[in-house]
Amino acid sequence: MQSIWSESCKFRKREVLDKDIKTDTIIIGAGMAGILIGYMLKQNGIDVILIDAAEMASGNTKNTTAKITSQHDLIYDKLISEFGEKKARQYAKANELAIKKYKEIIKERKIDCEFEEKSAYVYSLNEVENIKKEVEAANKLGISAEFVESINLPFEIKGAIKFNNQAQFNPLKFLKDISNDLVIYENTRALEIKENLVITNRGNITANNIVVATHYPIMNAPGYYFMKMHQERSYVIALENAEDVNGMYIDVEKNGCSFRNYKDLLLLGAIDQRTGENEKGGCYDKLRKIAKDLYPNSKEKYHWSAQDCMTIDKIPYIGKYSEQTPNVYVATGFNKWGMTSSMVSAMIISDMILDKENDFSEIFSPKRFDLSLSIGNIANDMIETAKNFIAQKIYIPSSKIEHIKNGHAGIVEYNDEKIGVYKNNDGKEFIVSTKCPHLGCQLGWNADELTWDCPCHGSRFDYRGRLIGSPATKDLIDN
Repeated sequence: MQSIWSESCKFRKREVLDKDIKTDTIIIGAGMAGILIGYMLKQNGIDVILIDAAEMASGNTKNTTAKITSQHDLIYDKLISEFGEKKARQYAKANELAIKKYKEIIKERKIDCEFEEKSAYVYSLNEVENIKKEVEAANKLGISAEFVESINLPFEIKGAIKFNNQAQFNPLKFLKDISNDLVIYENTRALEIKENLVITNRGNITANNIVVATHYPIMNAPGYYFMKMHQERSYVIALENAEDVNGMYIDVEKNGCSFRNYKDLLLLGAIDQRTGENEKGGCYDKLRKIAKDLYPNSKEKYHWSAQDCMTIDKIPYIGKYSEQTPNVYVATGFNKWGMTSSMVSAMIISDMILDKENDFSEIFSPKRFDLSLSIGNIANDMIETAKNFIAQKIYIPSSKIEHIKNGHAGIVEYNDEKIGVYKNNDGKEFIVSTKCPHLGCQLGWNADELTWDCPCHGSRFDYRGRLIGSPATKDLIDN
C-alpha cells in the first residue's frame, strides 16, 4: 500500500543520531508540521535540529489528500456560537493566512509541487439550513464564501458552501525543497523528555526549546492529551479514467465522500472510523463499489489510508505543551486538516520561540483544556501501566489457535492474557500481546491493513508487533 505522494517523490537519506548533542531547538517529528516549524525558525537564525522515529515525512504526511483550505467542514457558525466572534475570527484569519503563506513560500523558492488554486466545497445531499448558516458565518469572519445549488460531481445535491481562493499541492515535493538545509536525524526515536533533555534510542539531545510534532504527543504527563483526543482512520483510492471535478469536495455527513483531482487521477475518499474498529475490514471494497457506481469506466491505481487526531472541540492544540513545561511546545489534533494546521502551527510556535506577538494563538492554546491541575488517580494509574510494560516473546500451544484460518487474525485468551494471532496465507503464525504499551488498552485487528490498532489513543503496530505510529514508543514484542 503506497500513497500517490510517496510514489512521486523520494527524499535523500538522512543520518541516524550517533552521539549526544546540543541545539537551541529540537523538534520531535519530521512531518509537515515539524519541518515547517524548523524551516521558519532557521529562516530567523535559530539553530534547530529535527528527529524522526522513522524517515522524514513517512508518517501521516505522506497519506494526506493535501488540501490547503480554511474550510474545515462546517465549523465557523459553531465557533461563533461557542467561542464568540473574536476567537472565531482568529481561527479564520490563521487558516486564511496559512494558505497565503504556502503560496508565498512556493513562489519565492520556485518550488515545483503542483500547487493549484481551487475552490473548496462542503455539499449536502439532504438539507441546506446548516450550509446557509455556515455561508453567513464565514462571510462575517472575512472569508470569501457563497451558497451554490449544483457542483461538478455525478449526483444531485441540495446545496453546498463554496470557499474561493483555496489550494491543493504535492506535499512531499514541497517538503523536499524546504527541508534541504535542515539538520534531520532519521530512525531516531524520542523516548522521554526531561526539562531541557530529550532522551532518544540513539543519544541524548539538550535544547533550550523542545517541540513535540509527532502527530500524537508521546509524553503523557503533564498535558494529558490522551484524555482530550482520539484518532480516526479514513480511506482513499486514486482512480484513472475518472472525471476532472475542478475543485475539492467533502460531504457534510461524516461517512460521505470526498473528491479532488491530482494530475490525471481522481482521489476518492470516505469511511471515517475510530482507529481500532476495523476487525472485519472491507473499507477499500466499499470505496471500490462507490467508484464503480459513480465512475464505471475508472480504474484504481493507488489506495491508502490516513489517520487523524480528533480533538474535543474540533480545534487543534498548538502552543505550550502545558503550564508546567514552559520550554516545551506541541502541535497536534489537526482534525483532518493537517496542511493548513501545520502552517498555523509553524507560525504560532516560531513566534513563541522568537518571543514575537501573535494575534491568533489564543483560540488554539492547549490551555483551554488544561487537565494538569485537576487530574485524578485514574490517569496516573494508566501512566503507570505504560511505564511497567515489558515487551516479551509469547508462546502459545497450536491447539489454542488452530481455529484461526490462514490470512486471518483473532484474539485468544491464554494464561489469563489476551493474545493476538495472525496467520499469513502460508499458515505462518505471528503472535503478539494485545495490550497497548502506551496505556494498556486492548488492541483491535485491522483486516484491511494487517495491523493491530489501539481504539483508545490510536497507536498502531504491524502484524509482527512492530510499532508503526504514536503515541506508543515501544514494540509489542521483544525483537
